[in-house]
Amino acid sequence: MPAHAPFTLAVDCGGGGIKASVLDAGGTLHAPAVRVPTPYPLAPALLVETIRGIAAGLPRADRVTVGMPGMIRHGVVVATPHYVRRSGPRTSVDPQLVEAWHGCDVRALVESGTGLPTIVLNDAEVHGAGVVTGVGLEVVLTLGTGLGSAIFDGGVLAPHLELSHAPARHGLTYDTYIGQIERRRLGNALWSRRVLRAVEGLRPVLHWDRLYLGGGNARLVSPSVLDRLGDSVVVVPNQAGIVGGVRAWSLPRG
Repeated sequence: MPAHAPFTLAVDCGGGGIKASVLDAGGTLHAPAVRVPTPYPLAPALLVETIRGIAAGLPRADRVTVGMPGMIRHGVVVATPHYVRRSGPRTSVDPQLVEAWHGCDVRALVESGTGLPTIVLNDAEVHGAGVVTGVGLEVVLTLGTGLGSAIFDGGVLAPHLELSHAPARHGLTYDTYIGQIERRRLGNALWSRRVLRAVEGLRPVLHWDRLYLGGGNARLVSPSVLDRLGDSVVVVPNQAGIVGGVRAWSLPRG
């Protein structure tokens, strides 16, 4: 086996797009990341087929890491916010998709579809695996279609909490309050102020040593808001959602 094996197919599944690449054991990409729009309506079998289609155009891999939105336990979906909807985020819920996804063993489906050993985690947890240092309490918030979150204590991944479903303001959850649709409606400046309120609202709940802001929209947070957030808050590249696919295999879990 080559010195840089095993090679990992890292798949970052979002509400608007599914992105993947193959990385060596050191986290180096062996091909540019490929992104396709998330197809809707999205049943579990179609997600697996989409992953297989992306993988077909990438170098050979020895294992697969999948990060997807929602509550994932031991590779099984407890709940997922976007994939139960007919046409994507904020559209109507399809009861048949709710039934199809609830209790779905995505890890087993991907393993069967690719023939490769697979781990499946919440997408923010994979993102966090790519950036945490293993020192103190580290929290990851991903700003994208909605809000993703992960908590690490001394590098150990804590049981997942869906912080995005907590009430924020104006009758909205954090997921919708600072999600993509509200960002587009408000513009980056006003949306950034909402991010500030969300972070300051969570700070006394979690008392982190370091907070990482990631996801596709983190780079759009205004400089003035970043200054107000202080040195304990760091913006990290969205690429961490792919690079974390390698480190996720050695990630200790609480």
